[in-house]
Amino acid sequence: MCFLAMSNPFFSAYLQSDILGKAIFWGLFLLSLASWTILIYKIWITHKVKKACAEFEKTFVQKKEQPLQIPLETSKGASFPLILNPYLEIYKILKQKTLEILNKNRFFSSAAEKEGAVYLSDSDIGLVESHLSSTISNHCKWLEKHLFILPTIVTLGPFLGLLGTVWGILITFSELNAKSLGSANSAILSGLSMALATTVLGLIVAIPALIAHNYLKSAIRDLRKDMESFSLLLLGSVEMQYRKASTQQETR
Repeated sequence: MCFLAMSNPFFSAYLQSDILGKAIFWGLFLLSLASWTILIYKIWITHKVKKACAEFEKTFVQKKEQPLQIPLETSKGASFPLILNPYLEIYKILKQKTLEILNKNRFFSSAAEKEGAVYLSDSDIGLVESHLSSTISNHCKWLEKHLFILPTIVTLGPFLGLLGTVWGILITFSELNAKSLGSANSAILSGLSMALATTVLGLIVAIPALIAHNYLKSAIRDLRKDMESFSLLLLGSVEMQYRKASTQQETR
């Protein structure tokens, strides 16, 4: 124990600190634990989402001539939960809403029109697009869930370290005032040790959280743009197919 205290300045500062100092050390440790847990989990989730989306996009591109014929249960990436595959969820909403509108249009069309193919109007496309936008927003909201903890740690870590610094310096001057210089050496060194150690630990806690937060915000922003581009690809494929059907029907 003594060798560990001598070889590790942080452990030595912890052992020499008072109750409040030890509480500050534990607070910084818990902040670091929370920070690393969140950043590792979020980075893992982001990687899974990107991988699942790329797999489903390949599946759709291969069958985009028949955009409503991709079976959800057998498509690539369907083994992932929908929440981990935004593209699959976007496609699910597109297929569901498009089929509902096509069935409605078929029901209210005339007898002559029922013999031909039904189609989507501009307002129908706009309605489907609004549902896709809502789905994209929900996924981005889910991806950003609990992300606020990282900037909180970025702010709180250095402040908690600063509290330890001020408290350590306060202890140092208090011992200097109460005792002679010779007898107060040990208390002075322990106070300064705690002051410097908590400052360093506060920065060590904050820096990874800051980097991870900026990376994750950028990654989620890029994912949102990718989801919006994929939704436009879906809408374009559906619109082109049913616009052709409408033209053929009018020609007849």
